[in-house]
Amino acid sequence: MLSNKTDTPSSAADERVAVSLKSLVDLAQTAGSLKLHRWSIRSRQTGGYVSRSKGRGMEFDEARLYQPGDDIRSIDWRVTARTGKTHTKLFREERERPVFIAVDKRMAMQFATRGVFKSVQAAKLAGLLAWTAQQHGDRIGGQIFSDSTCMEMKPQHGRHAVLRFFHSLVQTGEGHPVEFNFELGLARLSQHARPGSLIYIISDFRGLESNAEHHLRRLAQHNDVVLIQVYDPLESSLPSGGRFRLTDSRRDVVIDTRDRDRLSDYHQRFNARCRYLENLAKKFRMTFIQCSTVQDPVQSLR
Repeated sequence: MLSNKTDTPSSAADERVAVSLKSLVDLAQTAGSLKLHRWSIRSRQTGGYVSRSKGRGMEFDEARLYQPGDDIRSIDWRVTARTGKTHTKLFREERERPVFIAVDKRMAMQFATRGVFKSVQAAKLAGLLAWTAQQHGDRIGGQIFSDSTCMEMKPQHGRHAVLRFFHSLVQTGEGHPVEFNFELGLARLSQHARPGSLIYIISDFRGLESNAEHHLRRLAQHNDVVLIQVYDPLESSLPSGGRFRLTDSRRDVVIDTRDRDRLSDYHQRFNARCRYLENLAKKFRMTFIQCSTVQDPVQSLR
């Protein structure tokens, strides 16, 4: 995959190109300000779903007007007395739920013309999500995949689980040798994720084809799935009226944006991929988030 030569760092420590363990650890304080929506565990089968996760009790959510069929033991007598109308207490169950964070580290993610590499932005998003989950008391696990390897980590509690995940994020070449494609990656993820999990998939989603949809559907049936698309501004909108040279230090490509037909086709292909992801999310009741390489990842998650 091509990268902008002007973004070539003067040292390997350039955080625009390669994320460091320290920068991920430092996200802990920032993550504390995030108030991410706590997706509820759902089941589409008949009857209730009993989670494997250890329950932490019921937490009061809100009071609403009494409706026929409500359990009279849940009547909120204080609100009823204050308003003169019968109200029912609603509760939500707190859980130590498994959180899986799948991160794309393929060569296509080693790209940027502005901001940081897509791979760096993906790692920062993953870091914020991991710290937020840990601060909620959830168990952290994940999947990190490249073009030739895939590593899965079972969800575990505590700070050590977050640091283990970060160590895998900053390392290269670790994991089980595999010729990765999205169909295989999602199939492996569906084998490791237990029902009731919260699953984040962070990628540019290049190569996601219709043959992988049934794995996404399977994941979304009994889990809450969030797709986070990371993209570079150049992918969404080429600058007009010029010739631009891109390189990955091995290959050079010159793009002539004065060719209106090619420019239009380029924009249409990116927009089509975004619409495809949006429609998939709607179809399988998933959440879809976009984050460019120049955006603040905290604001994108909010």
